Amino acid sequence: MNKQLEEMTLEELWQLFPIFLVEHRSEWADWYQEESHSLYSQLPEGLVKRISHVGSTAIPSIWAKNIVDILLEVASKEDLTIVVDILKEKGWRVMYQESNQSSLNKGYTEDGFADRVFHLHLRLVGDHDELYFRDYLLDHPDIAKDYEEMKLSLWKTFEHDRNSYTNAKTTFIKKYTQLAKKAYEGRYGK
Repeated sequence: MNKQLEEMTLEELWQLFPIFLVEHRSEWADWYQEESHSLYSQLPEGLVKRISHVGSTAIPSIWAKNIVDILLEVASKEDLTIVVDILKEKGWRVMYQESNQSSLNKGYTEDGFADRVFHLHLRLVGDHDELYFRDYLLDHPDIAKDYEEMKLSLWKTFEHDRNSYTNAKTTFIKKYTQLAKKAYEGRYGK
């Protein structure tokens, strides 16, 4: 009998769910659209303030993990709690939870990745740095390619160490997010 995901150590989870990158897939945009419609239909009207496709799957020209990242913004901490409670009942798994944000996933099974995998970044309105980074890469294909090259160079080194893979990208992401915030000041409202 397989262990439940909640019973696995971090190292066991990293073995079951390694970092892997694939060429851009046009269906990721469709997956995002379908999942965003599903989220809107599952949550009380007016609760979702903004929902966005973020992460590398939102950048048509670069390789990415076959995981669609979604940013969902709500107005209050109470709304965060409501969303988490509803989505847990709908099969989403909480990856981490803090007072001002949560991360949930869907498509992780005891046998590995499902056909469709999602990471949901649940935030308060205005906590949306991912939008700046996404749009900067969309507007600067050369920087997007640099990001892709960096990720490809890190992939095999950190295939079974998601934290180190993420940490190795942090300086690059912060640099271009800050440039984007200056370039796109006021673009996303609060």
